[in-house]
Amino acid sequence: MNIKTQQTELAFSLVKLNTRILKRLDSPLSLHGINLSEFMVLRNLSQAPNQTTKRIELAESVGLTASGVTRLLLPMEKIGLVQKQKNPRDARVSLVRLTTAGQGILDDATNTFELSSANLFESFGSAELSDLLGLINKL
Repeated sequence: MNIKTQQTELAFSLVKLNTRILKRLDSPLSLHGINLSEFMVLRNLSQAPNQTTKRIELAESVGLTASGVTRLLLPMEKIGLVQKQKNPRDARVSLVRLTTAGQGILDDATNTFELSSANLFESFGSAELSDLLGLINKL
């Protein structure tokens, strides 16, 4: 198999792997009333300074478009996981803040996510996980 064919096959394999991983990580989070994208939003907000960030930065960090993150945030705002804030320096920039309720859901969901991750990678040793993480980070 030539290098171009290997690269193409690897790309297809990674896409299929991504789908399988998403399913295995998303499903358990439904116990907390959220999906994987919402979990990623909550996690990113919890790690932001003052647990607040610009919508556009949030979209970039979770791999969504600006409109995609806006659509995702609407129901999260309605149930009190996040709240909109006005930017005191620029009215055109919309900020999102993690609420106390959102932090509570994130704390519970993080335990579930960690268990799901452990199950997903249980057949790997520490050195293999380190190698795999290194290879992924090269992409």
